[in-house]
Amino acid sequence: MSDADGVGSNCPSWVTEDGARTASSGAAEDEQGRETLAVPGEDGETVAGWHKLGDIQEQQETLQVYTATPRTLFPLQECRSPRKTHPLTLRWAFGMNKTLPVFSLQDKERLVTFYACAHVAVMCDHTSASQHLLQGHCSPVSCLCASEDRRWLVTADKGPDSLVIIWDSYSGIPVRTLFDSHPEGGVAQVAMSKDSKLLVTVGSRDIQRVCIWDWTTETETPLCVKEVGPEYGRQQHILFHPTDSNQLLSNSESRVLFHTKDKARLEFSAPKISDKTFRKAVGPFSQSIFHPGGVQAVTATLTGNVLVWDIPHHAASPGLPPRKATKLIQLEMHGISVLTQIDSFIVTGDVQGHVTVYDEHFKQVERFSQFGLGPVASISFSREEDRSGGGLSELHSESKPFIRRFVLSTADTIMLHVDPQAGPPQMLLRGHSEAVHAVACHPCQPVIATGSHCGLLRIWNYQQKELVYCRVIQEKRLIQCLAYDAQGVCLALGFTCGAVEIMDTSASQDDESHLLKCSSHCISHVAFSLDSQYLATADTGNTVTVIRLHFESGRKVWRYLGRHRSHYKPIQDLLFGVQLDSNQPRLFSLGMDRMLVEYDILGSREDDLRICSVERIEQGAVPTCMTWYPPLTSEHFLLTASDHFKMKLFNSTTKMCRKTLLGPTYGSPVKKIASLPAPAGESQKSHYLVFINEDKVGLQILPLDGNPHKSFAMLCHPTGASSFTCSYDGKYIFTTGGVDCTLLSWETNLNALEAVASLGGQGIEPFYGLLEGGRDGEFYKEMEDYFYHCQLRSQAVDTVQPRQLSTAIPLAEVPFMMRALGFFPTEQELQDMHNEVRFSRYAETGKYVTDVGLEEFIKLYVNHRPAFEAYMPEMERLFELLGCPNDKGEQCLNREELLDVLQARGVTLYHSHIEKE
Repeated sequence: MSDADGVGSNCPSWVTEDGARTASSGAAEDEQGRETLAVPGEDGETVAGWHKLGDIQEQQETLQVYTATPRTLFPLQECRSPRKTHPLTLRWAFGMNKTLPVFSLQDKERLVTFYACAHVAVMCDHTSASQHLLQGHCSPVSCLCASEDRRWLVTADKGPDSLVIIWDSYSGIPVRTLFDSHPEGGVAQVAMSKDSKLLVTVGSRDIQRVCIWDWTTETETPLCVKEVGPEYGRQQHILFHPTDSNQLLSNSESRVLFHTKDKARLEFSAPKISDKTFRKAVGPFSQSIFHPGGVQAVTATLTGNVLVWDIPHHAASPGLPPRKATKLIQLEMHGISVLTQIDSFIVTGDVQGHVTVYDEHFKQVERFSQFGLGPVASISFSREEDRSGGGLSELHSESKPFIRRFVLSTADTIMLHVDPQAGPPQMLLRGHSEAVHAVACHPCQPVIATGSHCGLLRIWNYQQKELVYCRVIQEKRLIQCLAYDAQGVCLALGFTCGAVEIMDTSASQDDESHLLKCSSHCISHVAFSLDSQYLATADTGNTVTVIRLHFESGRKVWRYLGRHRSHYKPIQDLLFGVQLDSNQPRLFSLGMDRMLVEYDILGSREDDLRICSVERIEQGAVPTCMTWYPPLTSEHFLLTASDHFKMKLFNSTTKMCRKTLLGPTYGSPVKKIASLPAPAGESQKSHYLVFINEDKVGLQILPLDGNPHKSFAMLCHPTGASSFTCSYDGKYIFTTGGVDCTLLSWETNLNALEAVASLGGQGIEPFYGLLEGGRDGEFYKEMEDYFYHCQLRSQAVDTVQPRQLSTAIPLAEVPFMMRALGFFPTEQELQDMHNEVRFSRYAETGKYVTDVGLEEFIKLYVNHRPAFEAYMPEMERLFELLGCPNDKGEQCLNREELLDVLQARGVTLYHSHIEKE
């Protein structure tokens, strides 16, 4: 069977054994490429059922690999409807990792490329504008490669529990996973032999382990291992000999290593080279290849030289053949960043963006210098041999050497497709080459805008995957934040230099924009009022600035209104709203100083921004973000999140804390929240919240009640999610990864989210699971005993009068119950609990609530207690803040001082120390 019909000769042996087993060895893999292990029950039938289910899935995946063809993943006529089995599904990746190579998977019909983007690998069909995302890593992809026939793709990462995954490019299914291949720090380099049977990996630690694997067998250990010490430099490039899989070549910036595999042994030689060898500067090494002749090797340098390695004639054949640098050729005027070979040609890419083709004698055959790009990062040639289907001819019909089509990537995140026999190159991708923090969705069109620290502004139609607008902003204005107004007419850009530019998106020219200097500090937030008459900014100087729209001679003019340094710590969020009894705008800012500030927009005058109120909303926790709570009740609430994994509802008028709730607990606190928009023209029966934390994006079902099963999160950017935005119809969520320079598009499936929540139980049932031991545990029984004892206390323990049976306890007993259970809230927290219960039904009934049932108390306890147990290092740090240095300079606090603090000053002194820090 040929490769075009199904599995080729390089297919692993276990794939062809009629679906007997797969690479995961009993573990199934979901749509995201993650392994999901079945948890068997106590009875044998459940175990057998899980095993049977796993076998069926393995057989199905193996059958898909066995029957796949080059048209399976990207059919000529797109007829596949994507599956939506998760509340969030990754649908598109904008951008790429500029430090990793791009591989061309092109055949005669389709232009497909393979590259990395954050923690996923992307197979992009540029002919049909479709992507298939290979997901399986929990850390950014650190290296990738493709087999000679492009059937097998390899990805690896450097993070904890790093993986090496081999994928079938025809079906997109992972066929083998190497676990803990380099537990000391992950994989830095990977390469596959020409026959696709062997795989070499290089570790990322100072002492690098070079491992050779036979990935087509079931062995979990490498065939041979060799350590390379730091004296040889960090190996940054490795490859197999094109005809002998027992020979490998790798190099660092200063040394070239020649590896030889002999059964279970791997040895290497490292011939020394210096500027004295040829009496001229050699330069740092970039990449190395084996010469097309098969005997010599060639190393390129960043000074434009190539170093030729040869085997001396007097060398004996057995053992390691010694290599010696025999020639140093000045091949280019600029540094060579890429060196590769195709057919009988040697190809270079330099730091000026030029690509040059040489024959095996280093005679120039072709030069591509019209690109005008940055340093070349990778060059990958198509796998087809001839347009007509025949073999490769050395000479074209016009006596010109035939050069295959190739894909070129550059260090400034540009991907080009070059056809030497056709016209100008085709731009396949232009991404952000610097950190991406700015993103905003149009309020009524399928358009998204992104900006980065390289000054690149890009506006996409995310449905058609078409670039609508692109602009490189000069004068070193780095884009930090973006915001559309409510009508989508204006787009505000906040720069790190403190300037703000307001673009008229309906204008056809760039000069229809207004540039204002608001601060000398970086603009961290921009926001429009709902009537589009005001624009507010917050900067890293803890200052809020307001700009107002004027109409002069029929033209829009934005003018400075005023600014105020309203916080003494960084501003976390900026939010516009409207007055309850009118449509007049309201403006709030939330700071790391725990202050919620409201500004008097209408009462402000030029150069005089006034403040309505300043409220301290937290004691120990630090608020991280805020948004308006949807109209689920008759009251108008502000919703905030904090670094203690809590969310709070504040009455927007009185600023009273009306409810405290346990927030999503996915490893790190929530850093940004927003309500998910409803499709236009549809009545929104349910409301949802979108959030991101340090590295995940998630959805939360509203109303909030602390039920952990009502939220769902997915890993989005392992190096840190910086921001997100939602499409106008709520179907997509877009996340930016900051330093990973990528934008990811997530499709929402709210039915799946509701199904996940329903599986967690209804009513009070999910909250029992948050108690130690559940409802049948000792803690719950102890809680019941305390509850009944509080009922007795409320009616006097020693009374002889007939007792009145009740299912609730007075509100005044709640503090005693909390302390008896080991939770010691502050007086402010007790006041928040009191207000939460007392006013819980006041808006509906006009009456106060004065007692609490057991179920309501359990919810109150779960939502208010700390999300996690006390962290001992944090406790030690707090005691150091309270202590005073002794004669030895150590922080000390004796018993009498501690008691005085707790009894006389309490919370007030504790938080004053926190503020001083």
